[in-house]
Amino acid sequence: MPRAIPRQRKTAGRVMHEFKHGELRSGPQGKGGKVKNRRQAIAIALKEAGNSRYESDRKNRRNLARTERKEARGETYQQEAEGRSHVGARGRRESSRAMHGKNATRTTARGRKRHVQRSRRDGDATKRELYLRAKAKGVEGRSKMTKRQLENAVH
Repeated sequence: MPRAIPRQRKTAGRVMHEFKHGELRSGPQGKGGKVKNRRQAIAIALKEAGNSRYESDRKNRRNLARTERKEARGETYQQEAEGRSHVGARGRRESSRAMHGKNATRTTARGRKRHVQRSRRDGDATKRELYLRAKAKGVEGRSKMTKRQLENAVH
């Protein structure tokens, strides 16, 4: 069995965290009740991480993709219990062991994106920023405008 990639280890760690805190539930939409057996929790963690020996490669990839979407939407039990929208470093440096520990040098994609938005000058605003300004001003028909039209409407 190939070694788990960092993303899979992170997901498995999150599931085991949920188990430890009594938040892990089995079955569709958690209708099977709380998981009390450590072995079952490990099986769920491996399945969610797409690292199960009992699933095909295709199913493992599908399970990992499903889990990534769930985490991105903030719908894991850990995120709901702790009031977070994103498991990880929230745009700052990744600090999980899976992402090279405390002194990680890479920022998350979310953080890089925010940095790019901040570094743009006023004259070089993104279409999204222009749209938000137009919305604040109450410009009619802004959703159908091009970037150039939005620039003219805002200025």
